[in-house]
Amino acid sequence: MFLNINDTKDFKVAMYIRLSKEDGDKQESESVTNQRNLILRYIKDNKLKLIDEYIDDGVSRHNL
Repeated sequence: MFLNINDTKDFKVAMYIRLSKEDGDKQESESVTNQRNLILRYIKDNKLKLIDEYIDDGVSRHNL
């Protein structure tokens, strides 16, 4: 489900990507990579301005 935007020049967006449990222990899941690629294509196709990316890839930031 995508929003149809007519005038995108002032839209600033951020990506939020979430881990799929089925990807297991890979450093970055295929799900995250696929989601990023789909979102980036949508942002480019709609001439949006990406300002940030948030990823929940199952890694607790407290353990880093």
